[in-house]
Amino acid sequence: MSKAESNHNGAAESRRPMANLSIGEYLIRRLSDYGIEHLFGIPGDYVLSFYSMLEQSRLKVIGCTREDCAGYAADAYARLHGMGAVCVTYSVGGLSVCNSIAGAYAEKSPVVVISGAPGMNERKNNPLLHHKVRDFRTQLEVFQKVTIDAVELTDPLTAFADIDRALDAADRFKRPVYIELPRDMVHAVPPITHSFRQPTWEPDVKAIDEAAAETAQRLAAAERPVIVAGVELHRFGLQNQLVELAERTQIPIATTILGKSVISEHHPLFVGLYEGAIGRNEVTEFVEQSDLILLLGTFMTDINLGIYTANLDLDKCVYATSEALQISHHHFHNVALGEFLDRLNSLDLKPTTRTIPDEITFHRDREPFEIEPTAPLRISRLMSRLNTCLDLDTVVIADVGDALFAATELVTHDRGEFLSPAYYTSMGFSVPAAVGAAAARPDHRVVVLVGDGAFQMTGCELSTLVRNGCSPIVIVLDNHGYGTERYLQAGDWEYNEIQPWAYHKMPELLGGGKGFLVDTEAEFDAALSAAWDDRSQPTIIQARLVENDASETLKRLGQRMGEKVAGR
Repeated sequence: MSKAESNHNGAAESRRPMANLSIGEYLIRRLSDYGIEHLFGIPGDYVLSFYSMLEQSRLKVIGCTREDCAGYAADAYARLHGMGAVCVTYSVGGLSVCNSIAGAYAEKSPVVVISGAPGMNERKNNPLLHHKVRDFRTQLEVFQKVTIDAVELTDPLTAFADIDRALDAADRFKRPVYIELPRDMVHAVPPITHSFRQPTWEPDVKAIDEAAAETAQRLAAAERPVIVAGVELHRFGLQNQLVELAERTQIPIATTILGKSVISEHHPLFVGLYEGAIGRNEVTEFVEQSDLILLLGTFMTDINLGIYTANLDLDKCVYATSEALQISHHHFHNVALGEFLDRLNSLDLKPTTRTIPDEITFHRDREPFEIEPTAPLRISRLMSRLNTCLDLDTVVIADVGDALFAATELVTHDRGEFLSPAYYTSMGFSVPAAVGAAAARPDHRVVVLVGDGAFQMTGCELSTLVRNGCSPIVIVLDNHGYGTERYLQAGDWEYNEIQPWAYHKMPELLGGGKGFLVDTEAEFDAALSAAWDDRSQPTIIQARLVENDASETLKRLGQRMGEKVAGR
C-alpha cells in the first residue's frame, strides 16, 4: 500500500459532511487527506485568492522560478512522497507547466495541477481577458490530453464531488490530474452538505486466481526464470511483494533503467539493469536466455528496451502491469498488479535452483576505488568516485543524456532513491526535481547529475534551493554542449554547442551556496568530500570532462539510434 493510499484510507474525517467549507478550503483539506504537505508553484492574479488561503493552511507553499520547474518539483515530490501538487495561474502558467505534467503522465507520477482561471462572472459576452487563448476552455482541453482526469470547479453544487473524483483518479492510476478553479469560486460555499465516499473497484477474482495459477505452473516448469522489475512497483508501493516473491522462489531480479532502484541494488538476487543491446552483455544474455521472464510493472519503452534491441520471446513472458496482464498470448482483464502479486505469493511456489554468474555480481564485489590524482576527469571514473559516497540516505537525480546513461553504473542502496525522466526524457528535470526531493526527503542527501546543456534550461532553480535552505550537491557534467546528440549524429555540428558558463560561480549570483571548478580526479575528490560534509548550503561542482568523453552505455545507444536519426 502506498503512502497516499495509507493516508487516504485513514482519513476518516473526510467522510463526514463538509458543512460551511468553501471550495478552496475543501480542496486544501482533501490534498492533506492524501498526505500532501508541500505545494509548488508561482502565483498570478487569477489564483492569488487561493494562494492566500494556501499560505494560511497547513500546506507549505514553495515558490519556484518557472512554472515548468514547479511541475518537475511536484513530480519528484510525488515519486518520493506518494502524491504531489502544483498551483499556477491561468494559461501563461498552465501552458508553461504543461510539459512537465506530460512527463508525469508518461511516467505515472500522481501530480495534482491546480490552475486559477477567470471568474464565471467575468466571462459574460466572451471578453478578451488577459492570458486568454482562443476561448475559456482551451487550457482545460489541453490538459485533458496529458492527465487522467480534468475538472472545472464552475458549479458549487458539484465542485466537492469533482475534487473527490480527480484526487481518487490520481491516487488510483498514479497519473496527474487537472483542477481548474475560477477565482470567484474559491470562497464559494456549496448550499448542500457533502460527504466523501471512496469509489469502489471490484477486481475479477476468478481471473486473478487463474492468472496466478497459470504463472505458478510456468514457474514450476522453469529452470532459468528471471524477474524484470519496472517502475510501477515503486509507484504503487509494491516493492515488498516483489522482494517476497523473489526471496521465496530465489528468482534473480533485473530492473529497467526507468525502474532503477525499485529494489536495493545490493540485494543478493539483483543482477543489474536490463537494457537490451545497450546494456551490459552479461546481464542482457542472462535475461534473454531465461526460459521464463516475469515482467512486473515494466514499461515497454524504447529506452527500457535498448532502442528495441531487446530480444524477449513473448511465449516465455508473463507481462503484468497496472493496466494489463498477459501470459504468453493469454490476456486477463480486471486484474490489478498488486492483487496479482498477492495471490501469487499466497501459493506454494517451487524455489528455483538458477545460479547467478560471478561476472554479473560485479557491483557487490568491486575493488576499492583508487584516485589517479592528476588524471583528467572522465565520466565513468566520476561515477565510480561518487559510488563510494552513496548510502541508504542518498537520493540521486539524473537528468537526460549521459547524466542518466552513466548513472546506470551507480549502485543504489535503498528503494526508490533514484529519479530520472528515463521514458519521457525531458531535459532540465533534475535541478527543479531536487526542490521536490528535498521537501519529500529532508533527512536525505540529494545528489543531482546534470549536463551543462540541461542545466542551462532550468539551473536557475538553484535559487529556490538556496532560499529554502536546502543542501543538494549539483554536479554539472561540462562538455560544452549537447554531448548525447554528438553521438547520435556523426559530424562536428555547431547546433550542439552552447555558450560556456562559469557554473561554479552561480552561488555568487544567487547569494548562497558553494561552488567548485574541477578538471582532475584529485580536484573532484576534494570537492565532493567538502560538499558531502557540508549540509548547510547547496554545492555546485562544475566537472569539466575530457573532450568527447562518454559512458559506454551512451556509445552503444549512439550506435543504435544513429541510424534512426539519420533516417536510415
